[in-house]
Amino acid sequence: MSDTSAVSSSSAPPEPVPPRPSVLTRALAAPGLLPAVSFIAIVAIWEISCLLFNIPSYILPAPSRIAGGFDAIPITRWLDHVWGTLRVALIGYFASIAIAIPIAISLARSELLSRAFYPMLVVVQSTPVVAIAPIIIVGLGSGDLPRVVITCLITFFPLVVSTTTGLMATPPELIELSRSLRAPVWREITQIRLPFAIPYIFSALKISVTLSVIGAVVAEFVAADKGLGYLIQFSTSMFKIQQAWAGLVVLVLMSLVLFQAVVAVQRIWFPWSLPKEK
Repeated sequence: MSDTSAVSSSSAPPEPVPPRPSVLTRALAAPGLLPAVSFIAIVAIWEISCLLFNIPSYILPAPSRIAGGFDAIPITRWLDHVWGTLRVALIGYFASIAIAIPIAISLARSELLSRAFYPMLVVVQSTPVVAIAPIIIVGLGSGDLPRVVITCLITFFPLVVSTTTGLMATPPELIELSRSLRAPVWREITQIRLPFAIPYIFSALKISVTLSVIGAVVAEFVAADKGLGYLIQFSTSMFKIQQAWAGLVVLVLMSLVLFQAVVAVQRIWFPWSLPKEK
């Protein structure tokens, strides 16, 4: 009986060895490589299409012409425009954080305040900021303050809604436990509610940091003497389309850098709030 089992076990087929992934598959699995390849392919198709179909540069300039638009402006002038937009975007962004989180805590703590003020927040968000931007400029002048206010108005609402949602997502049994132990309100907020709201808060921070750049540009369209939004508006009015597209490229890069900065902050200081990789 034992000989038969030994023979049967020795004659069992070996387990199949999984095929080794090809070099191309391993290369495409590298982080960031596939988006880079896709971006290069889109730029190449864009350049070739402009050459083949002879598209006028004032309608859609080729990437090579847009690159020439960078050389038309001195580097010191570029830095002045970039800093003008970045400064307003960051000030408005951090101001909206400082205002939105305390309001979200108040709304999560009090149902009466939530019912009273949440519709007002929706009304503020529903009002087109582009329409009221000239009114804000007239009321507050032409300095940085009205541009910061416009940026804050655009970035404010996602922070309030997501933070309130995260604070309300705290398991009720933990809230009841903290209150049964007579824990202070500030400990309930800082040690129970806010940790559960961190993923929601960072989702809003990632959205708002890109909206802050949009808010700064909208404000520069209305009243400004420097900034990337001002550069784009001035360049298009003078039919310098390559310069306008160059300014747009810089704006996109600025938004990407700010977005990745928020991602890096979450990854370094709050890694437990990131979704689990499958």
